[in-house]
Amino acid sequence: MTGTESSPEEIAALPDGGVAVVLGTRPEIVKLAGIIRHLGPKARVVHTGQHYDSALSDVFFAELGLPAPDVRFSVGGATRAGQIASALGSLDLLFAQTKPVAVVVQGDTNATVAGALAGNARSIPVVHVEAGLRSFDRNMPEEHNRVVTDHVSDLLCAATDDNVGNLAREGLAGKSVIRTGNTVVEAVLSQLPHPARRERLLADRGLEPDRYALATIHRPENTDDPAALAAILTELNRIPCRVVLPLHPRTASAIERFGLTAHLDGLAVTDPLGPSEFLGLAAHAALLISDSGGVQEECTVLKRPLIVVRRSTERPEAMRDFAVLVAPGPLISKTAGEWLDELPELHTRLARAASPFGDGHASARIVAEIARRFA
Repeated sequence: MTGTESSPEEIAALPDGGVAVVLGTRPEIVKLAGIIRHLGPKARVVHTGQHYDSALSDVFFAELGLPAPDVRFSVGGATRAGQIASALGSLDLLFAQTKPVAVVVQGDTNATVAGALAGNARSIPVVHVEAGLRSFDRNMPEEHNRVVTDHVSDLLCAATDDNVGNLAREGLAGKSVIRTGNTVVEAVLSQLPHPARRERLLADRGLEPDRYALATIHRPENTDDPAALAAILTELNRIPCRVVLPLHPRTASAIERFGLTAHLDGLAVTDPLGPSEFLGLAAHAALLISDSGGVQEECTVLKRPLIVVRRSTERPEAMRDFAVLVAPGPLISKTAGEWLDELPELHTRLARAASPFGDGHASARIVAEIARRFA
């Protein structure tokens, strides 16, 4: 990996326009928190409003100790094209008024591609955090977002060797690509509650370590398909332990729309959890079930096994030791049951496995590179 931590003098040398950090969803807030902290007063946080529910946005800024966004738009609730178009237009006006020295985007959301295109259109260097992920599944909207973003970016911060290789195969190599590790590692380590707090979290919910599963479902491929959603909820009910399900607003709406409310009766349903509480529960779960990309990374730091309920993944690194890819259907409960039967041995093996996503210093490396290149 390249780069060391930037000095305060290097960061202070960044022009007064600062660095625009464009984000729009809960995972982006979590994964960009370290970069925002390292940039300090040079960070200009722009929230597109893709996630506009306070439980998926405001609470994360508060829990992470981040200042409120400098600028906030309201693109949430629109179609994918509508969100990108609205954010792109608003960002273009913003960058015309106050030109930042660089635009930082993360991952593969609609906010990501809008920020990258807006920066590129105004000849502002674009920094893509978590570059080079590929599912090779063109049915995923995120795959298009991440490919477009990589190809218009000026600095590609790739987390792993696999990601670097993906970029090289697309002709993106050389000085524009650096391997940094993934900011998720430091995010997990900094937000994981201390042991006494985790013990209280479990007690408050009547949970015992290794005696429950923690599930999250929110991706459109699962929530917009009534058959898939019904199959997932049915399988969660068949897992032979308590299943805690923090319910994403999109999922809750889909369950009501499709008449699937009765499928929740056997599950421990909660409101969406803040980052610290989610990690605290995940750290002591017997196993995790999720369609989230972030959870695929977090499980490698928490050393917990994960069933990924998706048809494809852009994070094959997690599949090597920590996770399995399972389509909606009987394999969900079958896999969970098999893991529960060998749980002590499985947890012991995972505890010895290293996370493939780095050493927890990705944010410092990225900010150091920004300071060197754009000051």
